Amino acid sequence: MSEESLPEAMGYDRTIAMFSPDGRLFQVEYAKEAVKRGVTALGLVFNKGVVLATAKVLDELMAPTSIEKVFQVDDHIGAVSAGYLADARVLVDFARVVAQRHQITYEEPIDVWTLAKEVGNRMQLLTQYGGLRPYGVTIIFGGEDHTGVHLIEADPSGMLFEWYAYAIGRGAPTAMKIFREEWKPTISKKDAVKLAIDILEKTEKIKEGKKIDLAVIENKKFKILDEEELKKILK
Repeated sequence: MSEESLPEAMGYDRTIAMFSPDGRLFQVEYAKEAVKRGVTALGLVFNKGVVLATAKVLDELMAPTSIEKVFQVDDHIGAVSAGYLADARVLVDFARVVAQRHQITYEEPIDVWTLAKEVGNRMQLLTQYGGLRPYGVTIIFGGEDHTGVHLIEADPSGMLFEWYAYAIGRGAPTAMKIFREEWKPTISKKDAVKLAIDILEKTEKIKEGKKIDLAVIENKKFKILDEEELKKILK
């Protein structure tokens, strides 16, 4: 096949450091496609904190504790991701180091936005150099600091957006439609947890072999809720 017969875009996706003629970075777009194929993950702000949730797919012989889907970054910050879980693990470990370094240096907890910017900068760096690939993951950071409650998305390009409610992964379109209809600024913790579970049940068809991982950040404290605690909240 001659070079003339190849599509115009061919060749521009071979390296991250080359823009296509229409100004696109194909490797970043491919990374975003990897996120769209991931298990649905979401976060939403309620009147006193943040809920982070996702579904965990388990084989019957797999130890449930071997898969971490909702991450604690610091006492007051959590994260959830969609895409390549290995990439998420590396970035969360980086975020934890950033948080601890800030605590040691300034003797105060890190702000959610400061932490998200550090991770976003790390992600953006990989869009500049040949021989590297972008992280194939989007991370939602949720937390509470002295400026209030925050829910921040960091996508494969390194771009950061703050949301009141946001979903990533294969069920994101359905989840966002539900959020737009049902989320409100005064939503309570109970209703926020119920809404998160509702969305995951609809988008991931929770059944045998899948379970929900859900965490709440409230009063600057991160906590993963087990099944008994979820039942108590939902009563």
